[in-house]
Amino acid sequence: MASLKEMRNRIGSVKSTQKITKALNMVAAAKLKRSQEQAENARPYAQRMASVIANLAAGVQGADAPRLLAGTGEDQRHLIVVATADKGLAGGFSSNVIKAARERINSLIAQGKDVKIIAVGRKSRDQLQRLYGEKLVRTFELSEHKTVGLHSAQPIAELIAEMFENGEADVVQLFYSQFKSVIQQVPTGAQLVPAEVQTASADNSTALYEYEPSEEEILETLLPRNLTTQILAALLENQAGFFGSQMAAMDNATRNAGDLINALTLQYNRKRQAQITTELIEIIAGAEAI
Repeated sequence: MASLKEMRNRIGSVKSTQKITKALNMVAAAKLKRSQEQAENARPYAQRMASVIANLAAGVQGADAPRLLAGTGEDQRHLIVVATADKGLAGGFSSNVIKAARERINSLIAQGKDVKIIAVGRKSRDQLQRLYGEKLVRTFELSEHKTVGLHSAQPIAELIAEMFENGEADVVQLFYSQFKSVIQQVPTGAQLVPAEVQTASADNSTALYEYEPSEEEILETLLPRNLTTQILAALLENQAGFFGSQMAAMDNATRNAGDLINALTLQYNRKRQAQITTELIEIIAGAEAI
């Protein structure tokens, strides 16, 4: 059984850990508000970009369609982009995204497809490199920049476009965590190439435009920008989801540490009381013997 000194040391250790988790909870809460605003502000832009592309794509047919929109016509080479966090202490945030990506990767491998992987974030790099080895072709670390922005998404989009143009990928999919609320982040898979075209909504189904230059020329310029926009929106969703998940995880850890401190303190007091009682009995017995 542990001595009183060992129990005091353990209680002190748990209290120190509780201070750390509480501080991390407060930091995550402070960063969450700004990250959530950035993610929410990026959604209308990404949605409007997709709507414009859908409108342009309606006037493009056959061989005139840009390759990023029409694809290569094949479905053999797949590029999977997995975006997670660089840091941990956020519960199952990164693991949930990686799990969704793994299910897709294993399904493609079982079908005999050629799969290559781009990892965004150290957490995805560590796990995917261990699982798939040489299939991991490149890693991007978001911690290289102080904030998530175009400078984070642009290199990823350029690499995807380069691999597609070089014939290294027919289909590109992105896996990330969509931010719903502080306690809910949904692992999501989105197809980047060929670009998914939204169906016409009631707002724009009857809208007719004449474009100058032609739809094909505009799409040639717009599609690479849309690729960057979709990746940026996903990274911002990831960032908000990470801080939300970390805040919840650290809040749970702080409460668990408090419960453990109470339990250990109770054990310590009982053991100390028993020890004092034993000493008193020994003193009384000695006095009576004299």
